[in-house]
Amino acid sequence: MSLSRRHFLKMSSLAGAAASAAAVHRIPRAAPAAPRSPRRNVETLACGVIGFGEWGREISATLARIEEADLRAVADNYPVMLRRVRRDHPGVATHADYRALLDDAEIEAVFIATPTHLHRDVVLHALEAGKHVYCEAPLAHTLDDARAIARAARAAGQQVFQGGLLYGTEPQYRSVFGFVRSGALGQTAMARSQWHMKDSWRRTSASRERELALNWRLDAERSLGLFGEIGIQQVDTANGVLGGRPESVSGFGSVMFWKDGRDVADTIQTIVSYANGQNFMYDATLVSGFDGMYDLFYGSDSTIILRDSKAWMFKEVDAPMLGWEVYARKDRFYKETGIALLANATKLEALGQDPAADDPNAETPLYWALKAFMDNYFYGPFDAVANWKRSYESTVVAIRGNEAVRSGSRIQITNEDYAV
Repeated sequence: MSLSRRHFLKMSSLAGAAASAAAVHRIPRAAPAAPRSPRRNVETLACGVIGFGEWGREISATLARIEEADLRAVADNYPVMLRRVRRDHPGVATHADYRALLDDAEIEAVFIATPTHLHRDVVLHALEAGKHVYCEAPLAHTLDDARAIARAARAAGQQVFQGGLLYGTEPQYRSVFGFVRSGALGQTAMARSQWHMKDSWRRTSASRERELALNWRLDAERSLGLFGEIGIQQVDTANGVLGGRPESVSGFGSVMFWKDGRDVADTIQTIVSYANGQNFMYDATLVSGFDGMYDLFYGSDSTIILRDSKAWMFKEVDAPMLGWEVYARKDRFYKETGIALLANATKLEALGQDPAADDPNAETPLYWALKAFMDNYFYGPFDAVANWKRSYESTVVAIRGNEAVRSGSRIQITNEDYAV
């Protein structure tokens, strides 16, 4: 199909999805964006990736699976990574200096996957160069740097800017947000999430200089730790369900197992508090992988759990009937019965697949985030779900939460913190 036909087919559904996600996350609608410069009459978007570490490689591989994306160049200041680019993506140009990539007028969009503390200059230079920008979350490791990025993105009205918050565009999460919007939880009471993985976070290299660069997450001067670097994704989801911006974070953290000289905790517990009195409890550890990652939202009528791209609702005995749950699939969890909330259950059953089984063809949350970026470029402009405002506010919570963990105290988050 031609681009114009795809545009016709997708515009209404994309506009509805964007409005839906904004409503769930209670994001004030921004003023209409200024008309963008006419796009080239092409079927693909010429892309560059800056930073080819673990996540940069994941972004590059994901872009290769998106038909609208044309990966043209990768920049990384480590020669070994550039050789890996040439091996993994033959024909893609490589640059030791990201500014050379930005000087390429053919490249219209850049995906920034450098360590968090290096985001500021790269993002500002990319926006100045007129590029559309996808920046990994958190936006930065300090409020000053995050605010500078947010201001630049706000000023670049003709350019797509999207932060790397993954779950606002993931189909299963979007489906659950619809149930939340419909009142299925009743009165929301609290939320709880966790992220558990057995991983030292330490990477080795023959070069001492390279090893220091690789292990930036273990350096408190450069890293936002488990809460900021990992927890930001689940905090962002909780913000939408619980309604509003957090007012404080209480935190605790210790190096419980990986006693290798690091000054970043390998195990943390936090409580994020909101103005309406609700709390979000979050814990993360690098010591044990037991029980993995999930999100729980508790309400007076039901509790919803999101786990492994699936979701279930557990109703209270006094909850009103919603009607549709009579026909939904039920799964047993110890002494509870969960009603499956599957975004594509009907489609899977029609294909003869078990909706409860892992779908080997299911795409990752990163895929859907990058796809949303592409859709905005081709079928927009519309306000990105993870726009500069939401990305900045989630980064503020990440920064203050990391401070709470490091100090073992309660940190207030003020209106001045959120101000851009």
